[in-house]
Amino acid sequence: MFEISQKDFAILSQFVQKNYGINLSHKKSLIENRLTSTLVHNGYQNFSDYVHHITEERPAQDIDIMLNKLTTNYTYFMRESEHFEYFKATILPWIVETRRDKTMCIWSAGCSSGEEPYTLSMIIQDFLGNQASLWDTRLLATDISQEVLSKAKAAQYPSEALKGVSEDWKKKYFVKQYGHDSYTVAPRVRSDVIFRTFNLMSPIRFRSNFDVIFCRNVMIYFDGPTRDSLVNRFYNATNPGGYLLIGHSESINKSASSYHYIKPATYRKL
Repeated sequence: MFEISQKDFAILSQFVQKNYGINLSHKKSLIENRLTSTLVHNGYQNFSDYVHHITEERPAQDIDIMLNKLTTNYTYFMRESEHFEYFKATILPWIVETRRDKTMCIWSAGCSSGEEPYTLSMIIQDFLGNQASLWDTRLLATDISQEVLSKAKAAQYPSEALKGVSEDWKKKYFVKQYGHDSYTVAPRVRSDVIFRTFNLMSPIRFRSNFDVIFCRNVMIYFDGPTRDSLVNRFYNATNPGGYLLIGHSESINKSASSYHYIKPATYRKL
């Protein structure tokens, strides 16, 4: 395994923090463990040359590979199901009651390989039933990684990823891949999700504000000031009455945010 010098560690961690918000200041061993195989594969003799390549030449594809190595994109359908129950029981009825133009504005920020936005689309279709065709129910799903977005767009998942999905949903919203232990999301669900590359460190300037923002298990990689700044940008991009849902292992600084606490991992703009 290659060792990274303190100087190169500082250069790389500061570069990642500044540009992508990810705090690696105490992750020297993680960098060495997860990136050594990349260095070997690409013929590097040391971390110094690799760090120079990443921070000075800034090749998008290599940065994408690095970020995927340093973060965990583990997810599955219906993960943290309490959020989806609340979305169905409380948030969707509020949207249906208040949105006279029949438009929902929902953002899955840090969508990884797509399980979260596809789950939301299925819940919406179940909730609206035969009224679904009268609504604009498209969801925005973003991630910084082109690699995971490619997987999300392909919409093919192993059976293990569907462990929380009912048999009824499997029949309604998935197509079994015969000869393979996997399923593909049905076209009517896929067509409701719009995938885009987006860096959460960037200004949030989408066409419309959002009724709901899901940003779950993303901010665990950020330090306090970066997290506070992002939450405030989320707040400015949320419609009055709208919600922010974060991971249950995460929290936000209530004194630095204008969101109102509703319950664990659930906040609202009143």
